[in-house]
Amino acid sequence: MKCLMLLRIIALALSIAVPMMLPAFLMALATGELLLIRAFAIPLIITLCCAVPALGSFKKTRFSFGPQEGFLLVFLTWIGISLLGALPYYFSGRGFRFVDAVFESACGFATTGATTLSDVEDLPRVLLLWRSSTHWFGGMGIILLTVALMPLLGVGGFQLIKAEAPGPEKEKVTPKITATAKILWLVYCALTLLLFLLYLLGGMDSFDALCHAFTTLASGGVSTKNQGIRFYDSPFIDLVSTVFMFLAGLNFNLYVRLLKGKFTDLWHNSEARAYLLVFIGASALITLSLRDVYGSLGTAARYGIYQAASILSTTGAVVADYEAWPSLAQASLFVLMLIGGCSGSTAGGIKVIRHVVLWKQAGNELRQLIYPQGIFTVQLNRKVGRKDVVYGVAGFVFLYVLVITATTLITAASGTDLFSAFSAALSVTGNIGVGFGTIGPSHTYGAFPDHIKWLFALVMISGRLELWTVVVLFSPEYWRR
Repeated sequence: MKCLMLLRIIALALSIAVPMMLPAFLMALATGELLLIRAFAIPLIITLCCAVPALGSFKKTRFSFGPQEGFLLVFLTWIGISLLGALPYYFSGRGFRFVDAVFESACGFATTGATTLSDVEDLPRVLLLWRSSTHWFGGMGIILLTVALMPLLGVGGFQLIKAEAPGPEKEKVTPKITATAKILWLVYCALTLLLFLLYLLGGMDSFDALCHAFTTLASGGVSTKNQGIRFYDSPFIDLVSTVFMFLAGLNFNLYVRLLKGKFTDLWHNSEARAYLLVFIGASALITLSLRDVYGSLGTAARYGIYQAASILSTTGAVVADYEAWPSLAQASLFVLMLIGGCSGSTAGGIKVIRHVVLWKQAGNELRQLIYPQGIFTVQLNRKVGRKDVVYGVAGFVFLYVLVITATTLITAASGTDLFSAFSAALSVTGNIGVGFGTIGPSHTYGAFPDHIKWLFALVMISGRLELWTVVVLFSPEYWRR
């Protein structure tokens, strides 16, 4: 009975695909291209056929979830939405093989920004809109949207968001989790609208402005142009994009607190301060190393700061061929790939808060050597942090390294050179998209064998769900409960 109930909940969660696909479907109807209409009609019909009976079976019953059900439900929902999201590509008549369609869909919902496409501009606008939409919806989270729109899942909804949301600690900005989800989505939509208007002001047409607003704020980084943001060659667009990539990497709960007038919370937040310092330090280092390359400090700052914001926020957008940059600039970007954005943001990676915790704990271990009888604690946001947070962070970082190592070895075994394999593993685990070597700014993932693409798709989803949510499902103890 419990399994049947979970399947019904999953069917309901996947019904989110209907409002997701509706704009692209209406656009396909407007173009009158039958293949594109069919491409979106098939997944919409499948979704409705599953969701309507599931919704009718619930009536007025409410259900609660524990961690065990929450992990499984979130994972299966993300797998299901990735498969549904692949169908418009597969049935579009544009030559997508199923593995490539799933790869593009997983990249979108995981906001990775990787692609197998060598010519993006060859795609019809309908698919470009869908591609950007998957990034935008995946950026804030499929389950968060489900909880916001379906009060039926309100009881126990926090368990679902805990399984999906990034970061070692989760918090509710309101007593009710459904209200929290709605507020976060309203902030997300407001920032997207503002970014859309600024892109219009910068000279983009309405379609490009919308698609780029979707992917920038979602930390996705894909574009409607083969050259990406470089196509526009606009300092204003570069500046706007840089600012919003940085903002996308901040914890969205902070925006809610700012709206409530709690301005000091931003400065007192340990993670936000560290995120700002890392960004400033990396930007300055890269800019100085590029001064001789571009012959102008202003131009060096334009490209250096943009690329620092892009990699730190795991957006993965590219404004210059950074593989031609000096070694110091490349090394700085590589370090940023190991950091990521803030918890509670649309960014991926290890997260700044975990680095803060480990840095503080390392300092405590050093002081413990000097003062063996001393008692030292990790303070976060001017409060004493829980000891179990330190253990959790250490465990996560070890797991993160383990996943990267395993992915690197499997990728290298397929014939990829070791550095490129490591770069790809780091990129897909951290949901960055670009990297070095065969996944550099002028390359795609199209050359990888099919089994590696399947692996990358799974790793991208796992990275988006903070690894534990997926790894716990492979634990025998989980199924013995």
